[in-house]
Amino acid sequence: MSDFEVLERTLTNRRSCRGFTDEQVPRDVIEQVLEAAQHTASWCNTQPWHLVITSGEATVKLRDALLASSDGVGTDFDFPAAYTGVYDERRKDVGWQLYDAVGVTKGDREASGREMLRNFEFFGAPHVAILTTEADLGVYGAVDCGLYVDSFLLAAESLGLGTCAQAALAMRSGFLREWFKLPDTRKVLCGIAFGYPDSEHPSATFMSRRAPITDAVTFVD
Repeated sequence: MSDFEVLERTLTNRRSCRGFTDEQVPRDVIEQVLEAAQHTASWCNTQPWHLVITSGEATVKLRDALLASSDGVGTDFDFPAAYTGVYDERRKDVGWQLYDAVGVTKGDREASGREMLRNFEFFGAPHVAILTTEADLGVYGAVDCGLYVDSFLLAAESLGLGTCAQAALAMRSGFLREWFKLPDTRKVLCGIAFGYPDSEHPSATFMSRRAPITDAVTFVD
């Protein structure tokens, strides 16, 4: 199999995992992911990313504290002002794909609320990584960290791990900064829940759809 075929298969198979086993990922496997992701390209080689990664009891304590507290609500980076047109269609489409898979019916606000709260349970993952960037690096630092997230997800996929990048955790940036004693100069971008995927979880039955490249590219000859 060629390098391209391996990459294409990894990209195609990767999905946002929303059901994990409770098996801890060995530290050496986590470090393999991190070593690979560290080669991510960045503006002027600044490498602005920093992660705090929880395991074992630390994950449980963070989960319980997030669910119990309403402090530190707010994001360090603005969320989208609006979803319109095709972007709104795609957002709704993947949302209903997930809800159909886990048995949430349209209009059942109690069930959809429970599903939303699973973000703060890390979907049952035994580990979560909180990703931050340096405030002074602005949008380019954030872009570089977005590239890092993709590298992390693909490296994890190649090692048989499941991952879910979580913007929802960025909604509790103040809480996370206080919990982990992060300096004010570090801005929270997202979390990444990870562990071994539970193939029996209902959410494992769907894959989000992708638009054709003709929707994303304009060629000029």
